[in-house]
Amino acid sequence: MVNAGKIANTIVIRGAGEMATGIAVRLFNSGFKVIMTDTSKPSSIRRKVSFSEAIYDGEAEVEGVKAILSDSPQHAIVLLKDRVIPVLADPDLNCLRFIKPFALVDATLAKRNLGINKNMAPVVIGVGPGFCAGVDCHAVIESMRGHDLGRVIYNGRAQENTGIPGDIMGFTKQRVVYAPEAGVIELINNIGDLVESDQTIAKIGSCPVKAPISGVLRGMIRNKYEVSKGMKIGDVDPRGVIEYCYTISDKARTIAGGVLEVLMHFKYFPPEV
Repeated sequence: MVNAGKIANTIVIRGAGEMATGIAVRLFNSGFKVIMTDTSKPSSIRRKVSFSEAIYDGEAEVEGVKAILSDSPQHAIVLLKDRVIPVLADPDLNCLRFIKPFALVDATLAKRNLGINKNMAPVVIGVGPGFCAGVDCHAVIESMRGHDLGRVIYNGRAQENTGIPGDIMGFTKQRVVYAPEAGVIELINNIGDLVESDQTIAKIGSCPVKAPISGVLRGMIRNKYEVSKGMKIGDVDPRGVIEYCYTISDKARTIAGGVLEVLMHFKYFPPEV
């Protein structure tokens, strides 16, 4: 029987997509014990660098760090002893009734706070504009690309999300693949494939899904996933560097650095209760 209670040096991360995974790898490699949660049907695009894939496949590995699907908070605690990252299908963070971590990080990058408050852990960190430091969390990490990316905010909010993807070789929205209609997607190309502009890379029913630009298919939603019209389902990188599909992005590493800074700050200067 695994006893509940405080677990020293343990961080729970809400979300297990690309940004959350970048944070998890940085914290794991810094000596923290990391537990992640996500929905039971994640829709990650950059799947090769997302621990959310463990929910489908039982395990996932990113840059030498392994994540394992856990069926309960108790099982997650046992898995920590194996130097892996447990992933729970627990979007509502029910695991916190059993697990008492040093910190909770919401890395879902939601546009609004989906139920996080400062009482959920000794240190609560929000990533992106959905949170207000000093009100519903202890610190916010800036997620907008630019001069302040990764900056720690101890009072106030991050910049509002513009909805415009980061610029790569002059391409922003042009490099994103959106679902032309609703339905179940059938992939033709896979992540890591080099594609040409207007090439059919998937189908939704009889409707073709085409590459918006030429480059490498850096991200693509899982085969057979049921998508909605207009949903982001893929990402083409015009640089064409296949290795980038399998490594954590500069943005995720920078945000992860901000999270690590907060954890070290509050380790020595705990927030006021």
